[in-house]
Amino acid sequence: MAENISENKAPPKLDLDRPQDFKFHIAYEVYSRAWEDNTSESVRVRLNELISSLANDENYYSSFYAQIKDYRRDLSPFRSGNTRIETQRKRAWQKNETRDSRNRRYK
Repeated sequence: MAENISENKAPPKLDLDRPQDFKFHIAYEVYSRAWEDNTSESVRVRLNELISSLANDENYYSSFYAQIKDYRRDLSPFRSGNTRIETQRKRAWQKNETRDSRNRRYK
């Protein structure tokens, strides 16, 4: 009887994966990684709630990712800000390419 009580406490990992639905499949992979990284029962129960809510509601993806980010360890910090993009005119690029290829040819 004590074994049944201890087995009921540990929440099982839900097997809700839908490989034919790409968005849900990726979300399930995120859930799986978070499940493996966290051993706390309360965290696992919360992860189960999140993935089952996503399985029932198709418009829940942004909320799902916003809530699961606290339990993920594979996140790299998002860098928002100004990124400098260097551009060049086509003629200047052609001129540089011609010069570089000529230099490579006669080295």
